[in-house]
Amino acid sequence: MGGRIINNGSISAHAPRPNSAPYTSTKHAITGLTKSCSLDGRKYNIAVGQIDIGNAATEMTKAMEKGVPQADGSRKPEPTMDVQHIADAVVHMANLPLDANIQFMTIMATKMPFVGRG
Repeated sequence: MGGRIINNGSISAHAPRPNSAPYTSTKHAITGLTKSCSLDGRKYNIAVGQIDIGNAATEMTKAMEKGVPQADGSRKPEPTMDVQHIADAVVHMANLPLDANIQFMTIMATKMPFVGRG
């Protein structure tokens, strides 16, 4: 008995990008899964949390250097962050004792358009 699950969410579930309905809807589903499993896991001493990631520097975000669609119809470059920061955050979540849990963590490039997006 006991354990930890860390689900991979996204900032997109909080502030979607234009034309991202399939991706955004799956990330909303992950949030629901995290909440339900967190509740159901209690009797088994399973801690469930979620990390919401924004603009990690990966192959998927390479296009951000040239510009990505914004809510106002423009295309703008966006900053990214080193994926090592995400790995460090996941390790921090994973190393907590089972009597403590980070339910939701948001980690993002500091200057990305998230707060106030749109």
